[in-house]
Amino acid sequence: MTKRKTRLLLFVIVCAALVLGYNLLQAKEFAWLPPKQSGAGLEAAGGGEAQGGTASGEADSSDGDETVGSGQGEAGASASPSPDTGDSKGESPGSAGGGQAGQAEDGMAVVAQPESISVLVNKQNKLPEDYNPSDLVYPEVPFIFSEKAEKRMMRKEAAEALERMFAGAEKDGVALAGVSAYRSHSTQKTLFERYVKRDGLEKARTYSAYPGTSEHETGLAIDVTGGDGKCAADDCFAGTPEALWLAGHAHEYGFIIRYLKGKEEITGYQYEPWHLRYVGGDVAAEMAASGESLEEYYNAVPVTN
Repeated sequence: MTKRKTRLLLFVIVCAALVLGYNLLQAKEFAWLPPKQSGAGLEAAGGGEAQGGTASGEADSSDGDETVGSGQGEAGASASPSPDTGDSKGESPGSAGGGQAGQAEDGMAVVAQPESISVLVNKQNKLPEDYNPSDLVYPEVPFIFSEKAEKRMMRKEAAEALERMFAGAEKDGVALAGVSAYRSHSTQKTLFERYVKRDGLEKARTYSAYPGTSEHETGLAIDVTGGDGKCAADDCFAGTPEALWLAGHAHEYGFIIRYLKGKEEITGYQYEPWHLRYVGGDVAAEMAASGESLEEYYNAVPVTN
């Protein structure tokens, strides 16, 4: 073998050794790393929301939100089933049908599928900070105010169902009017801070929802009152012909009374017969038959305020 060939062979051997050594070092360096996780995660969050009118006439109604002069609040839920129908009953927040997965922190989690028609939002589960419904429209129904504000808006499917429900009530001789529907994250933040400043954090959280945890931010909730505008988001609405009609017929149009009487420890908010939440026809019908809250329907962990 010539010297030239010998040098070439040695060069090839050295190069091969270097490549092998490098690969061994790489394998050793990254062997400790865990496998990459897949799927959308949940971020930590916190707080409940409330809305509604106040004794001074701020009627932005509730949703665990605040209520008008009644100190009532919003009820929340924690799982988010698949869009449109709410999927099957009894799925927990982390289940495949629940649509909610990820990490939790301080008892709060960020909803993974905020666009789901049957999303569960409450004091333990909040919407993503930057979530804004993309299909908001103005339902053609009367409200207690005339301006074309954001709180008249709802997501398209819910708005169409609301129009049918108002028409159905009218046929039965019951006049309804909207009080407050969609609320942006910034609006909820402003409202919540106002109530905290006025009543303190502990009291404010009994009737107003922490930003991100209000159902009004989903575009699927609305506070309703009688056509005369009296008792808007207030305790006196309970027992009225309008409240009784809603309790007996709202589910026929895909709506539920979100914060039921006797379920305060589960929903985290007081009874709000005016706070309606659109969940779709199938889920609404099943819940009307069972008498369950949304938390119970999805086997979610009770809020217990």
